[in-house]
Amino acid sequence: MERTTFCLLFYIRRTKLNRNGEAPIMMRITVNGVRVDASVKKTILPEFWSAAKGKALEKKREYKELNLYLDSIRLRIMKIQRELEIEKVSVSANSVLDRFQGKDAPVQRTLFEVFREHNDKCVQLSGTDMAPATVQRYETSLKHTQDFVWETYHKKDVLLDEVSRQFIEDYEFWLKTEKKCCHNTATKYLKNFKKITRIALAKGWMKNDPFLEIRFSLDKVEPDFLEDSEIQKLISKEIDIPRLSQVRDIFVFCCFTGLAFSDIHGLGKEHIVEDSNGVRWIRKGRQKTKIMCNIPLMEVPLKILEKYSTNEYCKKHGVLFPVLCNQKMNAYLKELADICGIKKTLTTHVGRHTFATFALANGVSIESVAKMLGHTNVQMTRHYARVLDRTVIREMSQIKMDLHFSM
Repeated sequence: MERTTFCLLFYIRRTKLNRNGEAPIMMRITVNGVRVDASVKKTILPEFWSAAKGKALEKKREYKELNLYLDSIRLRIMKIQRELEIEKVSVSANSVLDRFQGKDAPVQRTLFEVFREHNDKCVQLSGTDMAPATVQRYETSLKHTQDFVWETYHKKDVLLDEVSRQFIEDYEFWLKTEKKCCHNTATKYLKNFKKITRIALAKGWMKNDPFLEIRFSLDKVEPDFLEDSEIQKLISKEIDIPRLSQVRDIFVFCCFTGLAFSDIHGLGKEHIVEDSNGVRWIRKGRQKTKIMCNIPLMEVPLKILEKYSTNEYCKKHGVLFPVLCNQKMNAYLKELADICGIKKTLTTHVGRHTFATFALANGVSIESVAKMLGHTNVQMTRHYARVLDRTVIREMSQIKMDLHFSM
């Protein structure tokens, strides 16, 4: 490797005196024989300058301070030389001077500027390379982060280099205490946030990784599902409130088909097909994974489909159901559970869990259930199989057995 020669000296321009007879002080940076000159924005009377030492004669207090100023410039220049070598940037007289004058300083990007750019790109990919629910989750993550920064630092934005390990730890604590997020929900928001820092690190907008050595782990949560009796309560309950009746129908449809909210939201006539035996099926690629789902339609979901076949909203928008946003659906489902006397927290995903659990409990192979759910592998489906252990124990405990044991 070629050795770099480096030299820095200070001198005065005796031919450029100002009205007070003072000469401008200059610095000369020389790298491998190539030099560049620049003013240090200071002047001095020529008789008080030592050309041999490259500094002022300390006969006055002000000249002592001037020499301290020149020493600080020398230290800064030497530091810049080391920085460029560490960064593996070509060290030249011009590159050192540019760094000193701030001409090559990287643009200081802010956290929410980068977050917003990322989310805007996600919106453009929504429905093609990214599920709408994922896009919405990043929007919620951005909103939470903005609220955290404002409440904690009283700022509308922060520089990317201000995002430290302590920032991440404080944010996690805030999510769990102020937003009442459970561990798994807080972790998902932190994973969303980590993606933004990865983008910034890759583009050189951040120097340090705030997530270094932070490992995410999720608590194991067994998915909740409804029993036969609870589903029957929902189906048979007379509901006079249109919005709750509508939400009930869509939820029950999910219980009998296993569709996720994002999939039933965009369900159209083109996704219903009839085979040679007259059985009607749902054939639709999952919004999340693009895996094709093949789900036979039983009596209950067929009746629900028929009920909404003349719905004005559905005809106008080319969909099979007038689905609300996920947030409203979940809010109304909690209200519905209270009305029907169901002591469980209902969400749109509980319907999917219910379908998978009952299919497995009734002897449908795990491979077939995985195919209907649109899972990429059966390991995901085994998550529901574990729930069945509780069901088996409960059902076995109800069996009365008279055992006579004799020796």
